[in-house]
Amino acid sequence: MTRYVMKIAYDGTGYFGWQVQHQQRTVQHTIEKALLEFCGKKTSLTGSGRTDTGVHALCQYAHFNYKGNASPEQMRKGLRRFLPDDIQILSIYKTTPDFHARYDAYERCYQYIIAKAETPFNRLYQGSFPKKKISLDLLQKAAPYFLGEHDFSSFSKLNPAVPDHVCSVYQSDFAVHEDYYTYTIRANRFLHNMVRRIVGALVNVSHLELEPTIIFEWLAQKQARQTIIFPAPPQGLYLADVLYPKDKIIIDD
Repeated sequence: MTRYVMKIAYDGTGYFGWQVQHQQRTVQHTIEKALLEFCGKKTSLTGSGRTDTGVHALCQYAHFNYKGNASPEQMRKGLRRFLPDDIQILSIYKTTPDFHARYDAYERCYQYIIAKAETPFNRLYQGSFPKKKISLDLLQKAAPYFLGEHDFSSFSKLNPAVPDHVCSVYQSDFAVHEDYYTYTIRANRFLHNMVRRIVGALVNVSHLELEPTIIFEWLAQKQARQTIIFPAPPQGLYLADVLYPKDKIIIDD
């Protein structure tokens, strides 16, 4: 039995997130069904993290075990036949026996796209805030206040099963484009709903013309139930990248 890791991109519009859920269509379950067809037996898939309903991925990783003669490229092409068009296996690598897609990741990157105006064509792939005043200047001033190591309890969904809410943020900034803004955030880990709540908080800093230093107050409160911090719409969120130590993934040509 050999361990492999696959790099995946998907449109999350038609899925109830990544993780398998009872009687719901999820990305993990859909790929596991494809693995069953290809391998001839049930094969478990472990992802680098969970994405929520409607959230997309440019670069999700997941590991699985396979005993057979197919090369990684043959597996990738073979799985293509059993997958819908909104999921694509970008590549498959042979990896070390102890590789773990979730626990070996040391950095993750998310991007959130804010539409300047909602259209029939961007409504499923960009977040829209028609009732909020969006000031790029305030967004850019406020974003860096999330940098560094903080307790992000105020920016995550309450979950007693996760006692540690400390995350280290390495990047938090905005880029401007013709029709939208892109918020990029990199960190060693993310909590449930954390990116969407950070975006919602930044939007309210802009809308209410608050001093960006209020972010420090919200962080210090360590309170998940906040009235001014709201989760941004899921369709604007993308898992953009996941980083691993070089000695953990072996590229098998």
